[in-house]
Amino acid sequence: MPSNGSDSVGGADDDTKDHDSVNQAVSSSFATRAWTLWALLFAILGSLLASFLAKETASTFSPRSYALCTKHDDKVYTVDEKNSQTQCIVVNGAHIVGTGSLETVRRNWSELFEISEKVAPPPFLVRFVPDGASIIPGISDSHAHILEYGATQQLPLEGAKTIQDAVALVREYILTNSDIFNDTSKFIIGGGWDHTIWPSWPSADDLDADIIVRGRPVVLQSKDCHALWVSSKVIERSLPIPEDVEGGVIIRDPAGKPTGVLLDNAQDILKLPELTESDLLRQFKVTVRDAHRYGITSIHDAGLDPKSLAFFKRQEEIGTLPLRIYGMTYFNEDQSYWGNTSVPLIATGDARLSARSVKIFADALRTGGAALYEPYADNPETSGFLRLDPDVLFDVIPKFLRDGWQVNVHAIGDRANGIVLDAFEASLKGANVTALRPRLEHAQIMTRADMVRLGKLGVIASIQPTHAISDMWYAEDRLGPERVKSLYAFRSIIDSGAKITLGSDSPVETMNPFSAFYAAITRISPSGESPHGPTGWFPEQKLTRTEALRGMTIDPAYASFSDSTLGSLEIGKRADFTILSQDIMTVPVKHILSTRVLATIIDGELVFGDI
Repeated sequence: MPSNGSDSVGGADDDTKDHDSVNQAVSSSFATRAWTLWALLFAILGSLLASFLAKETASTFSPRSYALCTKHDDKVYTVDEKNSQTQCIVVNGAHIVGTGSLETVRRNWSELFEISEKVAPPPFLVRFVPDGASIIPGISDSHAHILEYGATQQLPLEGAKTIQDAVALVREYILTNSDIFNDTSKFIIGGGWDHTIWPSWPSADDLDADIIVRGRPVVLQSKDCHALWVSSKVIERSLPIPEDVEGGVIIRDPAGKPTGVLLDNAQDILKLPELTESDLLRQFKVTVRDAHRYGITSIHDAGLDPKSLAFFKRQEEIGTLPLRIYGMTYFNEDQSYWGNTSVPLIATGDARLSARSVKIFADALRTGGAALYEPYADNPETSGFLRLDPDVLFDVIPKFLRDGWQVNVHAIGDRANGIVLDAFEASLKGANVTALRPRLEHAQIMTRADMVRLGKLGVIASIQPTHAISDMWYAEDRLGPERVKSLYAFRSIIDSGAKITLGSDSPVETMNPFSAFYAAITRISPSGESPHGPTGWFPEQKLTRTEALRGMTIDPAYASFSDSTLGSLEIGKRADFTILSQDIMTVPVKHILSTRVLATIIDGELVFGDI
């Protein structure tokens, strides 16, 4: 090892003297440090003891029983029927046992707990949130894809402005993951690409043009989850490729060769490897992490295939799930009806997993497949297509409802929504719709007459506000100036008497619920722009802040049959709530997207942040 200048001179005797000096110095330094460490330790212990003696509440604090209050104004939004605001909530274990002002809570503390006369109530313990903070019920995302979100976050492509940008991200992912770089057979999974901002569809050739990516199996999910962009290696693995797929499209070049993009049902023909338990767990943990950071306590998973549902069941058997999951069980029209041979899974007690609904697909918009009454304005040769025969809807919807399943149908185009409503109308005659709570997932383009029918039938519209501010830039070109007025017409849907529930459709859009809140009440981009100026895109279709708050709390609870236990901060309900850094109900619109989650609480226990 090279020596420095001072070590390059001196003989053996000098070295011995130096070693002795060094040993003495080290011993002296060690002793000094030891005494310093002991002194520091005694000081810390003394400080802790003094703190313990000075603060009696520290010895009696129980995180299972406490009051949580805002300091000054009533900034606890209960989201009850009257949309009441208060100062405090009282939590005992997993439930809310009281609400009111600090004075009221303090005065009635002993009476808030159901205890025997021989047992004293828990000691009064109150905690205050920071100045300016607010408390709302735990946020629910009524339409998202849990494992798919976790998968796309491994290789996120959203924001890639060109096809070449997306390929560059794939290349970088390979180069920065040695296990993938060294094994060309490993599948590369990612997602979030958006062809609507590109001049053309991507292709396998685009991936193969990069020397690092070439020859590897690459599977990239589109932003709306209705298309897959794959490499030549994946196409080769999936041979033979059929000529046509009912309810799907295989994009081909002029010679008829598959280009590497498959839409809707055509995605199912690809031969992809089975995900391992560790793969699923990794994806799940990513979603849970981000959900908690965003104040989300419950997610409606919009399309559980049997393997995903089995995974969630296994996780619940291992221990308490880290968030509430309301699953929409996947319906495969190519298989026989199964609603009478399977039993809906309904969460009871402390369980957090339900799978009592079925998800049926009808069509899609970004990929140009939404089933419309009239041809597309930008492609008059087509009016879109349904992913299944309408007769299937008329056959299975009444059967599922009869056998105790909630029916949720994914419908985008006006023709698709009209046909689905026809099937619901035929199936709901004489039925108690409150007991069935059927849902239209997306309900994006609807005729005025069908909006009215939606309200009369009592079908819930499950809508995603961030889709509106994403699609507003190209929607008129695709649909034309008149028909576009019926796209994302949230106000018209509510005014028709229909119930709504809000979601993100993540990973299609951001999971951030404040983005959905902002989009619903502004209909402008995060930078304050829209095709119609700063007042918003079709501003007459905005929701109020109260409607938006209810849309991400009590409305999802109703849409998942859990409104008796979740969705509002009322006595007897589960203590799921979110503490926000500011009051989204009153701050200027431009500040909403800067909202931070200070804490996320499920069943009275902290899962993120601090109280």
